[in-house]
Amino acid sequence: MHVEKSIEVEAPVNRVYNQWTQFEDFPKFMQGIEQVQQLDDKRLHWVAEIAGKRKEWNAEIFEQVPDQKIAWRSTTGALNAGIVSFQPIAANRTQITVRMEYDPEGVVENIGAALGAVGARVEGDLRRFRDFIQSRIQETGAWRGEIHGGRVESTGGGPTAPSSPGTPGYGSTGTSGLP
Repeated sequence: MHVEKSIEVEAPVNRVYNQWTQFEDFPKFMQGIEQVQQLDDKRLHWVAEIAGKRKEWNAEIFEQVPDQKIAWRSTTGALNAGIVSFQPIAANRTQITVRMEYDPEGVVENIGAALGAVGARVEGDLRRFRDFIQSRIQETGAWRGEIHGGRVESTGGGPTAPSSPGTPGYGSTGTSGLP
């Protein structure tokens, strides 16, 4: 199945992108996401409730360019992959577009997919993200590294990049970051 949704956010592209790289904050605005654990700069472990069932999977970021895009794919569990792109519209306005492919598992997930439940969930998650970032004076952290072809090319460095895994805001990996 395929989903594509966009939203405009009243914040500069670097702030929107920086917040999106804070994957461990996803449960604050993504419906059904219980936990996202940053394993390293390009790998995440997800725990979610989907169609009433607890699901866990790992994902890796294979392409990441600051202020432009984050592309991911699952490596275990529920099959999903996609890209989140960030497009500046004005100095203080950014469009986020999520394009995602996923394989629904079981009858309930297939029915939900057929009825557009995943698209509605992504749309709701984008609205909640917009409200989250617009309600803050600044992002909760940032990771400005780059990943190309699955290889971490740079770690971004700088004062806003915490230095150890398990610290909120460490690293960068994600799934639309959606299941």
